[in-house]
Amino acid sequence: MSEALAEQHTPPADSAGDPPAEPTTPSYIEAPTADAVVKGRIKVADEVVEKVAALAALEVAGVADMGGDLARAFESVRDRIGIGSRRGTQGVSAQIQDRQVAVSLTIVVEYGHVVMDVASEVKTNVAQTVSRMLGMRVMEVNVTVDDVRLPGEGRTATRDPAEDDDEPS
Repeated sequence: MSEALAEQHTPPADSAGDPPAEPTTPSYIEAPTADAVVKGRIKVADEVVEKVAALAALEVAGVADMGGDLARAFESVRDRIGIGSRRGTQGVSAQIQDRQVAVSLTIVVEYGHVVMDVASEVKTNVAQTVSRMLGMRVMEVNVTVDDVRLPGEGRTATRDPAEDDDEPS
């Protein structure tokens, strides 16, 4: 019975009667697989986290603007005299430590929206977006509501300077 088993596992000989050749290693170098570990570091700047958080906050219905009174006044002056452009991170600060982040935001809520609902939705959206886009663990999101804006007042960065003229042109 052992001879029958041995015959089953013996590879067949080629037409010349020689046993098959052993498999050879390829003469080319294989590309690393997706499981291969590549050494190096990835550093995400605080400003990137701040910008992602600001954009996530502005996605929420009822958020009219970002930043406190002083920051918005400064941006208004910069816009009127034409130096620089609006900072995308206005009203946002982030602290990163060991792939964990804490974000603080200052927002302006549009009149007619429930302030606590808007702030809560900002908190949730910022945490989810930062976590998903940057792969960081969001430890806390602090939201300060600095002002309420009437609908139609618009943001200072998108205002048309022609609207400020009292006289018709």
